Amino acid sequence: MKRHRILLVDDDVSIRLVIAAALQLHGYLVTEAATAAEAREAARASRPDAILLDYFLPDGDGLRLLPFFLEIDPQIPVIVMTGHASIELAVSAVKAGAEHFLTKPVDLEALLILLEREIRHQDRRRRQAASERRDLKGGVPQPFLGVSNAVRTLEKSARKLAESDSPVLILGEPGTGKKVLARWLHENGSRANGAFVDIHCAGLSGDTLESELFGSGAGGSLLDLANRGTLFFDEVADLDARIQPRLLRVLETKRFRRLQEEQDLSVDTRLMAATHHNLAAMVRDGRFHGELYFRVQTVPLHVPALRERPQDIPVLAHSLVDLLAEDLGRGTVELTPCALQALQGYRWPGNFRELRNVLEGALLRTHASLLDASAFRFDSGTGGPESERPFPGSTWPGAGPAADFARRRAISQA
Repeated sequence: MKRHRILLVDDDVSIRLVIAAALQLHGYLVTEAATAAEAREAARASRPDAILLDYFLPDGDGLRLLPFFLEIDPQIPVIVMTGHASIELAVSAVKAGAEHFLTKPVDLEALLILLEREIRHQDRRRRQAASERRDLKGGVPQPFLGVSNAVRTLEKSARKLAESDSPVLILGEPGTGKKVLARWLHENGSRANGAFVDIHCAGLSGDTLESELFGSGAGGSLLDLANRGTLFFDEVADLDARIQPRLLRVLETKRFRRLQEEQDLSVDTRLMAATHHNLAAMVRDGRFHGELYFRVQTVPLHVPALRERPQDIPVLAHSLVDLLAEDLGRGTVELTPCALQALQGYRWPGNFRELRNVLEGALLRTHASLLDASAFRFDSGTGGPESERPFPGSTWPGAGPAADFARRRAISQA
């Protein structure tokens, strides 16, 4: 198990000795500091999970340290301690960003309970942030970020469907955020406490998918895992033809049979599917099971391509740049008007996924606090006619850095 680290800031050595001993006895790692200067250095070096901060320090007011601590980690809980308590001081501490305000002598038992609760809350917030960050790394911060009519229409339709148990088919080009929308529907519906089971059909062979989906042994299948939750088939058009009739039976009867077993089991799951293919055309061509198609497309949702909503690009770009800059340990990075013009003028064949890659590449190539169009490298091989227009301040297209980048990318893919 992870041992949480506590930064204990107090100029009284006897107080530090008592509190540190109690914390260590309960499994915490303790870093001590006697002055504001030592506290700053220790916070940078140890990245504590919580801070116990004395109000009066030899070299300054302890509250002046709060902005510094919160800049290192905005979620870090800070507990201020003082032997000269007052309501005004407590209010000032909370306004400055402290989670709690304790008077000395500190009740050690109460302090330990408080620390445990705050660290648990902090861990929960970080897990949530990590989940949101994974969605961002997948291409889109959240499914309805933007100001366009297309996004508002999508949001309105999705909110109506969130509480429903009807199957949903999410349509859209690769990289538009179909999986992010499916997860949003799950997390905002009645099945939010159940599992969201994501199956990428294009990445699994028929035998592997059959084994994973129907499994064997108690709790050994994805259908077992998805019971009272959501089963999401990403790129359902690539679902193996042998699996399609079996999945149809599950949807019709709400029962399934594990591999090498003779008894059916009931399963209560909501089906969601996504694809960038034309399933209706595949049904006409005999490449997709017709009855399964009519089952999964009960309620279709279309996620617009990025080129269909250029007015949303500035909002999305700013959000992605903020997250990427944080991941790279950078300060605030702004996009120039020229950069935004370049982003809005490109066709984005790879949609949000490509937008993220272009922005990340620009941040890696330059350490400036302003990103200009000259920092972008677009894939001139797939952008289409509109992508071939030069942007102000950009060396692309032609035989410049962008063309070199496109060639390197093609070689890497090969």
